Amino acid sequence: MAIRNKLLLGGLLALISLTANADLPGKHPYYLHALSDLRAARWMLEHRPGDAVVSGQEDTAIVEIDAAIGEIKHAAIDDGKDIHDHPPVEGPKDRPGRLHKALELLRKVHSDVAREEDDPMVKGLRDRAVGHIDGAIHATELAVRDVRQGR
Repeated sequence: MAIRNKLLLGGLLALISLTANADLPGKHPYYLHALSDLRAARWMLEHRPGDAVVSGQEDTAIVEIDAAIGEIKHAAIDDGKDIHDHPPVEGPKDRPGRLHKALELLRKVHSDVAREEDDPMVKGLRDRAVGHIDGAIHATELAVRDVRQGR
């Protein structure tokens, strides 16, 4: 009976330890911030009415954002982050400002994700995510240019 109680106590302590560690920010808290900002940028691009030319650039940016989200999710999972934490999206109330705000968020995400990575398994994920983020930035910059030129 004493051995059984010791095993139960040991299992309980291990479970408490794992639960407590799940709430710690971990090695790379920027992954969660980046996911939140990518989702916000995506929402702003999706909910901004525009003409067909701008929509094409926005669609390209959204595809790149989706790919970056996938890569960052893998990196965050490898780092032990809770990828299901979704803070609410707050964006500009005026629709014309959404392209600029999305671009600002994408640049911030680039800065967050491009940080030094120690884990060789995650470096490739990070590098692919940065490539997709750069693609989204480029497409959004083209959309802003097209709006300015009245295309």
